[in-house]
Amino acid sequence: MMTNEPVVDANFNDELLARLYDPLDPDRSDLEIYTQLITAIDAHKILDLGCGTGTFACILAGAGFEVTGVDPAGASLVVAREKPEAARVHWVHGTVHDLPTGDFDAAVMTANVAMVFTDDAQWQNTLQRIALALKPGGTLIFETRRPEVRAWEQWTEQLTRETTVVAGQGAVTTWVQVLGYDNELLRFRETFRFEDETEMISESTLRYRNREHIEATLDAAGFEVREVLDAPDRPGRQLIFVAQRRMNG
Repeated sequence: MMTNEPVVDANFNDELLARLYDPLDPDRSDLEIYTQLITAIDAHKILDLGCGTGTFACILAGAGFEVTGVDPAGASLVVAREKPEAARVHWVHGTVHDLPTGDFDAAVMTANVAMVFTDDAQWQNTLQRIALALKPGGTLIFETRRPEVRAWEQWTEQLTRETTVVAGQGAVTTWVQVLGYDNELLRFRETFRFEDETEMISESTLRYRNREHIEATLDAAGFEVREVLDAPDRPGRQLIFVAQRRMNG
């Protein structure tokens, strides 16, 4: 049964795994383009939807923006609230459906957030609710992976296996394995192995919509696509959509 709630994977909702998220992926240069785009539209009040451990929300808050960070994963928000600048962010444990209408100048969904809405009705409903949360003329910015690249074909244990020394945990080895790809849905498993040889597993599903489908869903939700950019941190592999809520929407 479709619900408005995205499935929350273990790596975001288990506190031990949530605390590994930042040290295992410390390079967040992917966020720079979002800051540039938000600054260019002279926005002030920002919604970070699917904010996770709060890195981007805290960056924006430190730069003087008024930020609301929303996520259904409580463990990720525990980590987020411990970060510098966290006290400047309004944190919401929930989804866009828990927010007031007409309140934000811009909304962002960074990383894979837009792809976790695997059901068509769920995705459309989410876009419509984001439109309501934005002021007329407000901007939505998000990214998706390009399905034609088929990057998941490189997601094997051999090619993705990495070991990172994490403070308080020691060496943590991770790898990714694809479980299947069918009808735009990619299912995969991430394994976390600790120094004592114990393992934790997180399984995820992402929806690889093509550009034409995404543009059609944005139009149906009351947005006009202003730009579709090549993600500078992953050229040729990801697209960034910049869409504006219609003034009469």
